[in-house]
Amino acid sequence: MPVRSAALATAAGAALLLLAAPAAAPDATAAPADAGLLTESLTVDSVGRVAADGSVTLSGTYRCTGASGPVYVSSTASQGDSSVRAGIGGTRATCDGLEHPWVNTGTPDAVVLKPGAAHVEATLMELRPTGIVPLPSFHARHGQDVTLVAG
Repeated sequence: MPVRSAALATAAGAALLLLAAPAAAPDATAAPADAGLLTESLTVDSVGRVAADGSVTLSGTYRCTGASGPVYVSSTASQGDSSVRAGIGGTRATCDGLEHPWVNTGTPDAVVLKPGAAHVEATLMELRPTGIVPLPSFHARHGQDVTLVAG
């Protein structure tokens, strides 16, 4: 099914471009009016790890509900220049209203991360089915300064 493959590739590419885009203003990811119900949340642990091979492991927790498509927790990290971010893996999420841990591990392609201060952005994103091409729908986003340690 070449049409389906092309549509999936297009949706995945769009999602990656959105994740790699510069951070939007805080109001752009504002929670809906009923956010007081605490149905959507995302945290980043204050310590991440950098292995000898250059791979980075980040972690935290998430909570989400109401997904009609697959949901993922993605993460990026930066050191120094905040406009240069490295993608650090992705984890499939379960949106059942319960809090779950997430752990992403990845080896950045163009950026070398070292032990020390870093900034992590985590995003809880759904690929919502809308016609032929699924579109990204953001459930939660969290940025935090962390310490990367060797190990």
